[in-house]
Amino acid sequence: MRKGTSKLNVPAYNRYAWDQQAAQGNKFTVPVGPEEIADARQGKFSVLLTETKPVPRDWFPASFRGLDLLGLACGGGQQGPVFAALGANVTIFDNSPAQLERDRQVAEREGLAIRTVEGDMRDLSAFADGSFDLVFHPVSNVFCPEIRPVWREAQRVLRRGGLLLAGIANPVYYLFGTTLEDQKALTVRYTIPYSDLETFDAEELQAYMADGTPLEFGHTLTDQIGGQTDAGFAITGFYEDVCPDSPISKYHPSYIATRAVKL
Repeated sequence: MRKGTSKLNVPAYNRYAWDQQAAQGNKFTVPVGPEEIADARQGKFSVLLTETKPVPRDWFPASFRGLDLLGLACGGGQQGPVFAALGANVTIFDNSPAQLERDRQVAEREGLAIRTVEGDMRDLSAFADGSFDLVFHPVSNVFCPEIRPVWREAQRVLRRGGLLLAGIANPVYYLFGTTLEDQKALTVRYTIPYSDLETFDAEELQAYMADGTPLEFGHTLTDQIGGQTDAGFAITGFYEDVCPDSPISKYHPSYIATRAVKL
């Protein structure tokens, strides 16, 4: 880690950054509308773990009615309200108060019951062992310096046979840099694992963070996939997806989604 960056409190900064993203209208902070909730109440729904490809229906239980579901690092009012409208008992856990507020806004607008809890995705001590039937974890651990604790905590709060549905970033994305300007040239600049904290010196990092851009981390597949199996999951589903804004997607998928069962 470069001099001047080691003492940065990443969760605190990324909490601020995602609050800023919500204020700026980032597409991942725009909640679902009444039409999606009305459809979900009729059993029709489409949700994303990655960016463009809907999660297959058969990745979910046959019924959501009474399902205890944790949306892990899943604020923004996009997936949680849909699950609540389908009949699940929904808890949304997120580091950003503004993102959690999006879920509360939709819940109030639509008459839904959604519990919101603020915290770091690596620490789910707010929940007892075996509290949930399903953990839904869209691409978000790219904002976390280490992910094996995320898998271990997800495994702990799930009941035996419970499901972890996770969206993760393919580490190839980070070889070229995280900005679209960097990616245009498709020149390999960095190694995996990747960390914004190791890419920038203190002055560069300050400039990078000036507009509330979240810090990102590119994790190895050993930690992403192997981390799940080491935590006690069996992976039973897998697909890839693209980041439509990135030039990389012309040549290689940018995302991976996994369905895993707690053994």
